[in-house]
Amino acid sequence: MTSLPSRRRLLTTGAGAALGLGTLGATASPAAAASTAAAHGAGPEETRSLDELYEAAVAESGKLVIYAGGDLANSGSGAGARTAFRQRFPQIDLDLIVDYSKYHDARVDNQFATDTLVPDVVQLQTLHDFTRWKRQGRLLHYKPAGFSKLHKKFRDPDGAWVAGMVIAFSYLYDVAAAGADAPQTPLDLVDPRWKGAIASSYPHDDDAVLYLFALYAETYGWDWVADFAAQQPQFARGSFSPGTAVTAKEKIIGVGTGGSPLITTPNRWMMPDGHPFVGWGQRIAILKQAANPTAAKLYLNWQLSTERQTSNSWSVRTDIAPPTGLKPIWEYPNANVDGFPRFMEDRAQVERLKQTFALYFGEVKGDPTPGWPGLHPGA
Repeated sequence: MTSLPSRRRLLTTGAGAALGLGTLGATASPAAAASTAAAHGAGPEETRSLDELYEAAVAESGKLVIYAGGDLANSGSGAGARTAFRQRFPQIDLDLIVDYSKYHDARVDNQFATDTLVPDVVQLQTLHDFTRWKRQGRLLHYKPAGFSKLHKKFRDPDGAWVAGMVIAFSYLYDVAAAGADAPQTPLDLVDPRWKGAIASSYPHDDDAVLYLFALYAETYGWDWVADFAAQQPQFARGSFSPGTAVTAKEKIIGVGTGGSPLITTPNRWMMPDGHPFVGWGQRIAILKQAANPTAAKLYLNWQLSTERQTSNSWSVRTDIAPPTGLKPIWEYPNANVDGFPRFMEDRAQVERLKQTFALYFGEVKGDPTPGWPGLHPGA
């Protein structure tokens, strides 16, 4: 195995052994977890300003490593955060590595098991990992400034994790190409006129897309899934891919992708009343064994700050109103904000659904769109 800096091993030695974690990530006993929580209580919210935290982070080491879930190494929300953070805090040597969340979480678990932990911060779609890592005593309990302003669905009460951004998946279409017969609900996606005109991300490759398709199956029946398969959709890896195909005029409709409901041309992203879509808070946590905890705290405070949360999309904060035309994401019952975390916790159901959709749509094909970062990116 590649030798990693000794400081990483020193930070992980002892904690991993005390928790008794093997390659399967055995959970610490309730008593041990309670003891860990008491010893590492979050305390009050952070009172230092971003500038004060920045100065302290530079003095600490000036470094920060983040594993962020995403589809593309150099574009998308993860890469956008990397660029914005570097512009705001140029003296911090930030290494933000983007990969599918389902690979990052396995990567972190393997690093725990081998005492080779690399990241300071994890920012992932795999919501169940954060509750599991909390039980195992792996997360630093910390409350950034503004913690009390986060919606209760978007924060762990003990500060083990917070949600840093709202992401939503549904479908979109090319307004000009779809014309007057544009699909107004997911039911319209199986109209024969759209055969060969649909691009979709694989539901059995991305758990959020999987949940969206599971909601479609629950709402409209498995016959809808069979009819969707009969449309001969073009499947590809990465939730960005449907939008890319529609923007490039290769397809008219894209399913299982994000977008803004406020943008109506050239593509329109849909969340029709009474029909399901998926909205969630992308969770962020500081690992308790982080080599750069002050820089990690700076990142969390920055992500939750009003300067970062005020945008043209939803906020995780209750004191920041969404743009005109939108309600807070938790006020849309069809966004299933409560349902997605529950879905993610039931891994047996997730695996059954993955295999079921593979039966309808075929196996996932293609290399991961972020590339292959390996076992220890950022080391």
